[in-house]
Amino acid sequence: MNYSAELKKFVTSQYVYSAIRITLATVLPCVVLAHFGILKEYFLFPLGTSFVALTDQPGPFIRRRNALAFAIICFVLVATTASLVMHVKLLVFTEIIVFGMFFSLIGVYGQRLAAVGSLSLVVLAIFIDGHLTGDDILKSLLIFASGCTWFLMIFLIVTTIQPYKLASQMIGENYLQLAGFLKIKADHYQKNPDFTRLTSQVIAKQIEIKNLQEETRETVFKTRTIVNESTTTSRLLMLMFLNSLDLHEKLMTSESDYQKLQKSFGDTGILVKIHNYLNLLAEEITNIGISLQIGTRAKSVHHLETELGGLNRDYFDLRNKSISPDNFENFMVLRQILMRINDITKEIREIYKVFSQDVKLAKSLSTGLDLKKFLPNEEKLNVKVLKDNISFSSSHFRHALRITVALLVGYLFSLFQFLGIGHTYWIMITVVAILKPAYSITKKRNLLRLYGTIAGAVIAYGILYYIRVNEVLFTILLVSMIMCFSFLKGRYFWAVLFMTIYIFLSFNFLSPGHVNVIFRDRIVDTAIAAVITSIIAYIVLPVWEHTQNLELMKKSADCNLIYFQCVISKFLEEGFDLEAYKVKRKNAIIALANLSDNFQRMISEPKNQQKKLEVVHQFVATSHLITAYTASLSQYVKKEEKYPEIDAEGWSRKIEAEMQKVAYLLNGEKITESLRKESRIEPEDSPLDDLILKRKTELTESEGYDRRDPDKISRLTELKNIHDVLELIYDVAKEQRKVIEKYKSESGSTSDLTAAAPLQS
Repeated sequence: MNYSAELKKFVTSQYVYSAIRITLATVLPCVVLAHFGILKEYFLFPLGTSFVALTDQPGPFIRRRNALAFAIICFVLVATTASLVMHVKLLVFTEIIVFGMFFSLIGVYGQRLAAVGSLSLVVLAIFIDGHLTGDDILKSLLIFASGCTWFLMIFLIVTTIQPYKLASQMIGENYLQLAGFLKIKADHYQKNPDFTRLTSQVIAKQIEIKNLQEETRETVFKTRTIVNESTTTSRLLMLMFLNSLDLHEKLMTSESDYQKLQKSFGDTGILVKIHNYLNLLAEEITNIGISLQIGTRAKSVHHLETELGGLNRDYFDLRNKSISPDNFENFMVLRQILMRINDITKEIREIYKVFSQDVKLAKSLSTGLDLKKFLPNEEKLNVKVLKDNISFSSSHFRHALRITVALLVGYLFSLFQFLGIGHTYWIMITVVAILKPAYSITKKRNLLRLYGTIAGAVIAYGILYYIRVNEVLFTILLVSMIMCFSFLKGRYFWAVLFMTIYIFLSFNFLSPGHVNVIFRDRIVDTAIAAVITSIIAYIVLPVWEHTQNLELMKKSADCNLIYFQCVISKFLEEGFDLEAYKVKRKNAIIALANLSDNFQRMISEPKNQQKKLEVVHQFVATSHLITAYTASLSQYVKKEEKYPEIDAEGWSRKIEAEMQKVAYLLNGEKITESLRKESRIEPEDSPLDDLILKRKTELTESEGYDRRDPDKISRLTELKNIHDVLELIYDVAKEQRKVIEKYKSESGSTSDLTAAAPLQS
């Protein structure tokens, strides 16, 4: 592992940048207030700042600004209401129900408002018993509101000074994810690879890439300064992101029959050399990503031409030494893999070229795309969407009920004074933090929260016991806050650990000498909340992932069919619309990632809720292969060459019929006889067979030749690869159909794949 690169990736990421901004915005007022000796009296100011800061999700400037303003309104409203009714228990229970339902349900409008809703419930927990407001409620609320507004001012100033910073960091992270994807693909060529483990890693990485691409699309395509203004930076950022999408497709085309490759060439050493070179390419992509995150221009770190030249020489030496009539088709497959590697190398060179674009040239660059077609679908902010989700068939409504019940139970614990537990609002805060719409995520966060809290509490206790110098403690507090906010999205255990440390240190500065009480309360309250959320998540209208399987499988199958039809249309000499192709490619990748993500979550659910796990697993694996093989086929539609030797029409009818069979079965329909006949068509590829026979004859008669042009590939190799890819797509589609047929014959109906009606999402 390159530890230097890993450190740079982390330090230059949007998460660290955002964490530093939040920490400084929160801590600087504390320093000023502490200087004047009024920090304890005005503690609500930095608290409000940190709450609003945590609602700031990546995205276009206008949406972020509006969400922050909405968050301030919600927080002040909740704090005011909680402060006014805290002595009337009936009204307290009423506000928990009303706020619990409303602020959980606004998640139907997307992650941005979901974050606002969750933090609003945290504010409710903080103000519910008045322990922070004191006697002068109005003054406390004004201080809290001022702190909330302070972060909005910081946000407006920073984004004005650095309008492209977030977009650049997010695009850079896209490249870093692609580098990780390429490293996994490279491991398929190492000695004795574990293909099962690698397949799981590829699918998991695809999910990460898809989620990040969706966030980046919204940020880039809806940022006015990037889309409309003809500045050098904005156009370069747009092109760098679009290039990352094309590079992702090229990386997907490297899907091959790896087991056959290992059997044919595992002992020659050529596959290990491919593995090493792909890792060099991954380092180049990592370098591009880090440079984008930093905001500097990237320069190549390796002499790719020399390294690639050496790899090609090794291939040609092996080919000339070992090729024969019996194995020459295997060499054609290997040659095609090297051509794909050449294409990836060229793509990386092009990206470097765009990165170092001359200012005058950059201003003339244009994408030529209708960017609106590539944006993720989002619910519009209207009351109808909210009303439509007030139903037991809505997963959002079910989640809102779970949150509300859990908050009510958590609040009841705060009324049991005989338990002798202080800081009981921590129970409600922990409930909000842990309880998520998906049971699997709740289960995982529950354990991570508990482990992180215990570990953080022990470390913090040791720090406060052995360190008495305030300057050192303050430094540790700053570092802990930055680390907490940096890890909050991706590494929850570490986020909770550092959060616990800075909470202990904060309480110590406000009220020294109570570390034992804080230690006990923090662990006990977290444990109580963990038990509450575990029980509520399991018994109160849970939404199990298997209920989503059928709809996601249908969507993936449909998108793969449309994607294949778009690609094969070029071989049929029909009109080929590049923009439409990219939209269909995007839809296929998103549908596949959603299905894969659903399957990954299902694995973490109770065994009795893992309905037909093996069927879904096989369907996910075959869907991934169809998408990857279609991406491989797409590389030929962007060329001007025609391939009349391939019976494209026959293959199109045959494959589409097999894929439509899958759709029929998933929809519970009977497969028609016409589809059966279409799928049994034998494409007329006799011209290709003749060329292969001719080549075998040449090799038998020792008419081999030493042609060493790494940028060119023989016509026969191209034709053979197209034929093989089409055959692979058909075979995988047939395998996918058999998976569903087998299940149907065992259970009598595909409806058991869901065991429940699909829920609204």
